[in-house]
Amino acid sequence: MTVGEMVAVEQSERVAVGSVTVVEVRSLCFAYHDGREVLHNVNLSICQGEKVALVGPNGAGKSTLMLHLNGIFGENDGDGSVCVMGQALRKENLGEIRAQVGLVFQDPDDQLFSPTVFEDVAFGPLHMGLPEEQVRRQVAWALEQVGMSDYVERVSHHLSIGEKKRVAIATVLSMNPEILVLDEPSAGLDPRARRSLINLLREMSQTILVSTHDMRLVAELFPRTVVMDEGRIVADGSTSDILDDAALMEKHGLERP
Repeated sequence: MTVGEMVAVEQSERVAVGSVTVVEVRSLCFAYHDGREVLHNVNLSICQGEKVALVGPNGAGKSTLMLHLNGIFGENDGDGSVCVMGQALRKENLGEIRAQVGLVFQDPDDQLFSPTVFEDVAFGPLHMGLPEEQVRRQVAWALEQVGMSDYVERVSHHLSIGEKKRVAIATVLSMNPEILVLDEPSAGLDPRARRSLINLLREMSQTILVSTHDMRLVAELFPRTVVMDEGRIVADGSTSDILDDAALMEKHGLERP
């Protein structure tokens, strides 16, 4: 069975068990070393296969929350708990958690650092200890998923911003994560690249959490929206209900699409 076929089987299983909780955040509090409190008693559950938008004003704590899901902030950096795929985040299972949660940064240049697209996308699988032939298959599959197969030998930093964002997504897809976490994926994209990104995310079967200020993207792609402000989750519900609540949107600095 090829890598693509194995991934297809796993993705069909994801859809079939969509009621399983894959992210569980409980009573999470966090302050930076300067004492500034960023997260206050955050509680969040996400089920397998959900596509969830995370919105709110700058400084609301969205990015800090997302970094916790990937273990960038460790278990001793705050109070509360984070569980991914039923496992509590611990130093001992950090590598496994990071393989399950693919984090895509807002600026793809923070993620692309190798001489070629192939080397960028192969970085994760190589550090998972996979054999070379399997790495090549997974890189080819990941680039195919984002429509970048013809760019395998290109220099990453010579690509357009939209192309870089696709390659950045491929760098996490190559590890076949269960969950994709993206920070402002549509920022800086022209209309064509933005539409291409929306179509790409729509077709993916992974659980997806996206932090964004792009409320048109939210309305079009995400059935569920979580609103954060001042380090707290202030609303969590269907996107249509959130967007129809004019008072809620105004209070937390959000514009209706």
